[in-house]
Amino acid sequence: MDSFLRGNALFALAAAVVWGGADFSGGMGVKSAGGGVRAALRVVLLSYITSFIALVAIAWMRGDPFPHGALLAWGVTAGVAGGLALTCFYTALSRGAMGASAAVSGLLAAAIPAAVTLGLEGSPGRMPLLGFVVAAVAIWLIAAGPVEAGDAGTMALAMAAGVGFGIFFVALKMANGAGVIWPMATARIGSMSACLLMLLGSRMRSAKGDDTPVRISRRVVGWVLSAALLDTSGNLLFLAATRRGRLDVAAVLGSLYPASTILLAALTLGEWPTRRQVVGMVAAVAAVVLIAT
Repeated sequence: MDSFLRGNALFALAAAVVWGGADFSGGMGVKSAGGGVRAALRVVLLSYITSFIALVAIAWMRGDPFPHGALLAWGVTAGVAGGLALTCFYTALSRGAMGASAAVSGLLAAAIPAAVTLGLEGSPGRMPLLGFVVAAVAIWLIAAGPVEAGDAGTMALAMAAGVGFGIFFVALKMANGAGVIWPMATARIGSMSACLLMLLGSRMRSAKGDDTPVRISRRVVGWVLSAALLDTSGNLLFLAATRRGRLDVAAVLGSLYPASTILLAALTLGEWPTRRQVVGMVAAVAAVVLIAT
């Protein structure tokens, strides 16, 4: 336990738990709003606006200085990548194939920061490297499911989401010199800008006949608020993890979030994990022990 408390593993694991809840809430919100890209954009944008207001208020009360230069640029870059990724991810989840989408995005989200960190800082050691491999296997066992022939578009969205999340992790790490609150607030500026542009594009397409109705009900607003709270909390925990240790450790452990999503679905929807997923969760525990050693 001491190695957990001295390093960043505890914060990264907490981020994974919270992110899993955010993904569940976001996916349910998109489904309740009607599904599709326009619904995903509305849910993501409302979530980002809510968290941005809260983050700016906290930063103002704390008296934290607004970042400038490279720190500001990295924060906005993280936001653009994260906003695009989350929209792709929620759209993939709303189309079904939830497990395969989560597995593909989770693996890419972990692989990109791990590769960047290995190139910049060198190897973390044999045991953590073995833990990374075990974690990749765990993510796939937990989340992956059969992919039907018609799911090529959904898998493309999941892959785009994974790449975006990976870039988000790296950029947020680079922005953490500005503290914890402002990097997230500036990231929201990038996220909101990207989502607004995509929403305008979707409206132009709907004017040409591609119109899927979007319903923003009280139920959707409830899911949006839940996703905003959990996603922001997860991001802050991830930032704390990157400030206490290596990015690859934080990203790989944080990418175990599909386990949290599946457990939450089991508790609330009665969708109990399969034997394969149980094996994956056991593998995830082994990966945590190896990485934190």
